[in-house]
Amino acid sequence: MRCTACGLVQRNPQPIKKEIIERYSGAYGKDYLSYEIENEAQFLKLQQLALRDAGFFRLERHLLLRANNEQPSVLDIGCATGALLDFLRGRGWRVTGVEISPAAQYAANVRKLDVTSLPLEENKFPAESFDVILASHLIEHLNNPRSFLAEINRVLKRDGRVFITTPNIGGFQARLFGGRWRSAIFDHLYLFSVGTLKKLLKNTGLKAERFSTWGGIAAGLAPARIKKIADFLAKRLNCGDVMIVRAGKNGNVRN
Repeated sequence: MRCTACGLVQRNPQPIKKEIIERYSGAYGKDYLSYEIENEAQFLKLQQLALRDAGFFRLERHLLLRANNEQPSVLDIGCATGALLDFLRGRGWRVTGVEISPAAQYAANVRKLDVTSLPLEENKFPAESFDVILASHLIEHLNNPRSFLAEINRVLKRDGRVFITTPNIGGFQARLFGGRWRSAIFDHLYLFSVGTLKKLLKNTGLKAERFSTWGGIAAGLAPARIKKIADFLAKRLNCGDVMIVRAGKNGNVRN
């Protein structure tokens, strides 16, 4: 359903929070772990490219070179097998993960990462404790994205940044396929456009400072040459299938 006032799209009726947690921590979660392990190299590459587009690595240089030489801290919410956290740990970050599926045990036991299996709000992290917070393909799965972003605001340092990746319902593919769009699925409780995500960030004390999108045509739907052109145009025109936003606290962002 689409809100006639703000344009936000949501699944209605929605499952309750307990049902969602049981889904990802149960048998489906085990399938998810296998899927993540099988594809983690590809997923890591996509995350790295998205973070580059959003200016993450420029921010990283600043944090690693700051005067007091303090190790920067990053929280990855929905960290899956911990591939991205492992990569960042190797670059000098102090890393923490949140993952409610069985992938949490894999990240903790195999990669020796600090990962909790509680939902973000239940961890009660100290206020202003992270320089950077990451959430890739997560916010669309939540019952209450407003509460989620409010908690991010609370635990994010005053000059910190959050990077959120999510499907873009305002993109070319969503407009072309409508209800058959590949992200209009059972597990996605909310689908955001650039505009609706900006509004939600603002309502939770955060301010978007940069958006980037990618993905023109899904693989297999067009010849490789056509897909390459569509992907280029989608990125150039900022109407891609997936988006990443970089945001900070109101009053502490750069244009």
